[in-house]
This record gives sequence, structure tokens and C-alpha cells, in this order.
Amino acid sequence: MILVTGATGFLGAELAKLLISSGGRIRCTKRNSSKIPALLASYHDRIEWVEADMMDVFALADALQDVTQVYHCAAWVSLKQADKRPMINTNVTGTANLVNLCTAQGIRMVHVSSIAAIGIAKPGELITENHHLEESAENDGYAISKLESEMEVWRGIAEGLDAVIVNPSLILGVSAGTSGTGALFETVRKGLKFYTGGSGGFVDAEDVAKCMVALMNSNITAERYIISAENYTYKDITTEIAQGFGVKPPGTLAKPWMMGLAWRGAAVIAALTGKSPSIDKISALAASETRNFDNSKIKAAINFEFKPISKTILEICKALNQ
Repeated sequence: MILVTGATGFLGAELAKLLISSGGRIRCTKRNSSKIPALLASYHDRIEWVEADMMDVFALADALQDVTQVYHCAAWVSLKQADKRPMINTNVTGTANLVNLCTAQGIRMVHVSSIAAIGIAKPGELITENHHLEESAENDGYAISKLESEMEVWRGIAEGLDAVIVNPSLILGVSAGTSGTGALFETVRKGLKFYTGGSGGFVDAEDVAKCMVALMNSNITAERYIISAENYTYKDITTEIAQGFGVKPPGTLAKPWMMGLAWRGAAVIAALTGKSPSIDKISALAASETRNFDNSKIKAAINFEFKPISKTILEICKALNQ
């Protein structure tokens, strides 16, 4: 039996769909309040859904009965400052609980981390798996939670856990809708005037899922892999998205001081409404940074070729236009 945590999320749902399409019958965890995503609605007879909060060791132990492989995709994501400490505690403790159980029962794990847990390279260099984030007050809660969750997996590996870690870049896909990275598409479609000066890595959700399955079914263990298809400047990606919608691309550079005003304004609005800020300080700073990633390690490990991001962009634009 294969267990997927976080299958109600964007990546977890794509992974569950791939596993089912490959002929498997899987078990997926969900919280009591979570809704089954539309992407998996037609596979109800192929998925065994179980309620198991990552903080509930006993529920997790029950979910792991007869399981030989675990894909750990579950994580709390929030930009709210008030959520920082509880988010770190939940993501790290939940991962530790799963690591302990998998180590004790000899269950193989693929753990989903993030490029947020990877450090910065020197100017002009690509970021590789050998770069590590240094914790500081300037790190957002999510980045810290993913870094410390990785540490729990490495601790488990030192104790005998058979595991591989993946660090996806910004994940794009039709099933995101207008949430997560899908919000960028919706913003551009409505008429985005500004672009930022930075760059980053992007990858199709289906490709992340394919890499995870290939790694799970390999003999690779105790390794970390960046999963990223291409590096794009934020100007180029917003321009391609605009072209996909047939709208005018953003033409004005948002300078760092302007981004500073943006995150401060978003913080005020969030405080008044109680909602998550549309952009926080860390995101605003990152939007002007050049962060380009080296994907040669994963390509060599499983002989993988990524889908061009331009194709993913067109697919998303077409879906959102319908």
C-alpha cells in the first residue's frame, strides 16, 4: 500500500492522480475539515481516504498499516505573522511524527521540501542542492518550517530511514486554479502593470509528481534533489502569461522601494481584514532577487526531461479562459 499525505493540496492531488493512473490503489490522509479536490473526485473508488492529522501520532500509525511507501506532501502554508510559530511547530512536529513511524516500520519515504529551504548562491552562480538556508529573523515561517522539517528527515536517515528529499521550485499547473501560483495568472489576466526585477525557477506540477515517483521506485536514498524545469525572469514569465491571455504585458519595473511600500500596505490591509497579506516582506524582497537553480542532479539521476514552461503557461491560460 502507498500512503500520500497532503493529497487535498495542489501537488498532493497531482501525485495521487499519477499514482492511480499508473494502476495503483492508494491511501490518502486528510484532516476532518479538508475537502477532496475536484481533480480526484472521479477516483473515489481507487482512493482510501483516512482522517489523520499530522500531529496525531495514533491516527498516523493507523494510516500506516500495511504501507510500504510514503509520499509526504502535507504542510501548512501561511503568510500571516501570527501563524509563524504554530506553522513551524505543526510542519516540523508532523514531519517528525511521520519520520519516527516510518523509521520504526521500515517504510520508504519521499519527503517534499521546497526551494525555500535552500540557500542563496554567489552572484552569477546557479543554486544547487549543496546550498543550505541559514536561519535568521529575515526568514519567513514557511521557509524555516521546511528547513527544520528537512532536518527531521535527515535525522531519520541517520537512524536508518530510507528516504529521499525533493525541493520543488515554483509549481505551476492547471489544477491550481486561481490559488497559489494560479493567483499570478489571474492577476496578469486582470491587467498587471508592474513586473519585478528578479528571477526564479518554475516547474510543472505533473513533472514534480513524475520525479517523485521515479525517485521512490529507484534505489536512491539519502539524497536531496532540486525539482525545477527552467529559470525565468519575472518580467519574462509575466509577459508570456499576458501573451497567453491576449492582454497587455506589464511594462513598468517595480523597484525595491516600491515593493517595500507594497508589503507594508498589504500588512495594514491584512491587519484590518484578518486575511493573509497578498505579499509579505520576505516575498517582496525575493521578488527583486535573482535566484536561478541547477536541475542537472535530478535529470542525471532519473534521466528526466522537463516539460517546457511555455507549454504549461499556455495550458493554464487556456483552462482559465474557459
